[in-house]
Amino acid sequence: MIFANILQLNPMDNIYLLMLIAITVLAVADIVVGVSNDAINFLNSAIGSKAISLRTIMIVASLGIFIGAVFSSGMMEVARKGIFVPAQFQFGEIMLIFMAVMITDILLLDFFNTLGLPTSTTVSIVFNLLGAAVVMSLIKISHSDSETFADLATYINTEKALEIISGILLSVVIAFSVGALVQWVSRLIFTFNYEKKVKNFGIVFGGVALTAITYFIFLKGLKGTPYYKDLKGLLEGNEIYIILGSFIFWTLFSFIFEKLTKKTVLLVVIAIGTFGLALAFSGNDLVNFIGVPMAAYHSYEAWVAGGMDTAMSMAVLEKKVPAEPYLLFIAGAIMVLTLWLSKKAKTVAETEISLSRQGETHEKFEPNRLSRTIVKRTTQLSNYFAIIVPSSITGKIEKSFEKPEFTLTKDQSIDAPAFDMIRASVNLMVAGVLIAIATSMKLPLSTTYVTFMVAMGTSLADRAWGRESAVYRVAGVLNVIGGWFGTAIGAFIAAGVVVFLINWNPAVITPILLLLTAILLYRNYKSHKNKSSKVIDEDSLKKAESSSLQGVILESANNMSNVVKRTNRIYSNAIVGLAKQDIDLLKKSKKQVIKLTEEVDDLRDNVFYFIKNLDESSIGASDFYINILGYLQDMTQSLEYITKVSHKHINNNHKKLRFSQIKELKEIDDKLEILFEDTRVAFKSESFEQIGAILDERTEVYKLVKDKIKKQISRTRTEESSPKNTTLYFSLLLETKDLIKSTMSLLEEYHNSFDSSVEPATITVVDEVVENTKPSQKEE
Repeated sequence: MIFANILQLNPMDNIYLLMLIAITVLAVADIVVGVSNDAINFLNSAIGSKAISLRTIMIVASLGIFIGAVFSSGMMEVARKGIFVPAQFQFGEIMLIFMAVMITDILLLDFFNTLGLPTSTTVSIVFNLLGAAVVMSLIKISHSDSETFADLATYINTEKALEIISGILLSVVIAFSVGALVQWVSRLIFTFNYEKKVKNFGIVFGGVALTAITYFIFLKGLKGTPYYKDLKGLLEGNEIYIILGSFIFWTLFSFIFEKLTKKTVLLVVIAIGTFGLALAFSGNDLVNFIGVPMAAYHSYEAWVAGGMDTAMSMAVLEKKVPAEPYLLFIAGAIMVLTLWLSKKAKTVAETEISLSRQGETHEKFEPNRLSRTIVKRTTQLSNYFAIIVPSSITGKIEKSFEKPEFTLTKDQSIDAPAFDMIRASVNLMVAGVLIAIATSMKLPLSTTYVTFMVAMGTSLADRAWGRESAVYRVAGVLNVIGGWFGTAIGAFIAAGVVVFLINWNPAVITPILLLLTAILLYRNYKSHKNKSSKVIDEDSLKKAESSSLQGVILESANNMSNVVKRTNRIYSNAIVGLAKQDIDLLKKSKKQVIKLTEEVDDLRDNVFYFIKNLDESSIGASDFYINILGYLQDMTQSLEYITKVSHKHINNNHKKLRFSQIKELKEIDDKLEILFEDTRVAFKSESFEQIGAILDERTEVYKLVKDKIKKQISRTRTEESSPKNTTLYFSLLLETKDLIKSTMSLLEEYHNSFDSSVEPATITVVDEVVENTKPSQKEE
């Protein structure tokens, strides 16, 4: 009957069928984009601890997602009546709202994925629905003679919307606090040398953790599903017995598992926790991806059955509608495929893992004023508490938080597990319990907020945010939270604007917006793909890992070859850019200098680890390495100044340098090009004997630059009329002189330190330490 009516639709009515098809296609894309963002919620704890293999983690999470999708039907009501009052809207208006929501939701989530920031699919969908519904309500009010702005409350389900929003915001505080408290207590019991304590308390910890996970995930989670009524009589009133029975069962299981396998039960906690959290995520968040499309389908179905009157009320959405199991099945399958295939999920995951890492990492965020203030005030507060608490208690607490002593390089620290299995277990247990409780209350909690803030709370309690990293980590958390508020505001405004445009002319605007959506998604995909597949530049600098002076000399020779090659290119580009007044070439030189400076700074950051790993008999290598880094920094500073003043001069449209000045600069550039090329070849071939011959040329180069300075002084006194030209030219010559001086000092250091009769030593101990911090293949 429905399909017969569809065939009789006129072209204008057909637009709603096309909208439904478009919404369905967008739903599939939204699942892909949403799972890419939310995969971090249930993968990060297992991935960060490296307790089990990535393949096992993915299989377990896939099962959890698929089963959770079937459990999610109760949450679908949120999209139909959780934000607005359906009876106040006509079918045509509802379809426009749903269309606008899907377009803005997918673009917003993809934008955050591309940036690598975890955002909330729940907040996105809630505020998209709210923004579109509010604007559509205002349009209806503006067309009415009897209604005013005060009547807006009759269109919006204010009570439920406030309950959802307040629940989302409250979850941030609760998740952080509970995560920090549980982790602090767990660390107090197990310490960082938890292997010994796990033998005594691990069975009980496993029993508690697995009981919490299974009870809240499976039993509480069942309340949101149509299957609960069949088990209601068995479960209600027997909660205490179920919890006690679960605890006894899981404790016995933990005991038997450890005896039979000789492995820690924490592996089981992490595996089941990942499964449970994936199940909870899917059950809670699937509404964010297919709730609106299912509501659109039910609306369309009711409209066709009701005679296809565009002005018909959508009160039908207020009724309970059974979820279509096959749609949940398809959605679950798409989510699982996305989990395995999405590369953006890995990018987003890196953010949370880096912010919660126990050891050193390449900090992704720069500190800001707020993060510095928070760290200072928190440190002061901690000092006050240290005075109040008795020293005997403080000593016992400090002993529990003592970390194992071994030193890794920053790169090796990143390859090691981000945190141990105790923290991974707490992350999964606390996040799973909180999400399951919200799901049982049919409250669309933000799983991203909960899992992220639990991870941050446990990191804080574990003292992962030490004095060395606190400002960076706090800045990162503030950036992510700021992004969450940005999501809410952006979703509200964007959905409102889109629904306004579509309402203006649905037949024209809808196809245009869909085409724009496809273009933006493809562009973001290509941009992320190019960024992800970008290989390391062959001229990039590598960290020294040798443990002796001669080893460092030989190992760093390739670095020096690359630095000199890049210095030559940057300097030449700056001179040519000035001569041709080529602003683009000068911009390129500035970017090249910034990149080189960052790499040199990265090498300087590694000095601590380098010195720690030196042989006691080769301490001289530290002096050599530090001096070399100092000369490299001097060289980059000279290049930075040369490119900056050159770019500024051309960008401000000042007078062009005189022909004689350009000619003299080119003469210096040609001489330096020969010098740099000879140096590059010497380092590349590790022919350190040639450096002596290159050093003999420095007098000639110095003399050339000094002659040009004298000529400019003479010109300034007699014929030069431009103060800007004079300032620029002197600046270039003086910085060139400093650049040559730094380069020659670098060459002298190598020439004086190299001894071909000594065989270099390399680091072997640290690599073994990294391997020992990873689980064995048997454990995996």
